Amino acid sequence: MPVRPQTDRPASPRLPNAAPHSLADRIRRRVQSLHPVVWPVGFGALGLVGATLLHFVDPNEPGNYPTCPWLLLTGTQCPGCGTMRAVALVTHGDVLGAASMNPLLVFGFAPFLAYSYVRWFGDSLRRRTSPRRAAPLWFHWTLIVSILAFWVLRNLPWFDFLAPGVPLLPGW
Repeated sequence: MPVRPQTDRPASPRLPNAAPHSLADRIRRRVQSLHPVVWPVGFGALGLVGATLLHFVDPNEPGNYPTCPWLLLTGTQCPGCGTMRAVALVTHGDVLGAASMNPLLVFGFAPFLAYSYVRWFGDSLRRRTSPRRAAPLWFHWTLIVSILAFWVLRNLPWFDFLAPGVPLLPGW
């Protein structure tokens, strides 16, 4: 029976020319060593920086921010049109004005985002023994259909109150 000759191959599955401590390995080890609360705190800080920027740099001024690509290409408004102005108005305390810019954000997405963030932050403070269950399929479909319906309806003349800048109710 023939015997295979011994080779000077490294014992690890890495490539022979790869550095023993590559940048990817160092990044992976560093990320895994972080406390889990770092991620929600970091993303919360980024959100506060963005809200502060929107508070001080007015999105209604031409040239401060780029035009929405969808609006520029098609002339119709996407579900996100008015979101930047709505967040800027919320930072100034004008929730009704924000609702007139993007009601889907104010009444739908913002409460969901706040709930999800608080839950994520709470879960990062205490270790869970079992993972959370995913949302049911009907929830995902309802979310998709709601966003698509909002997208279509806000571009129809009968639902102009869903367009950015138009009051939701006549007295607002």
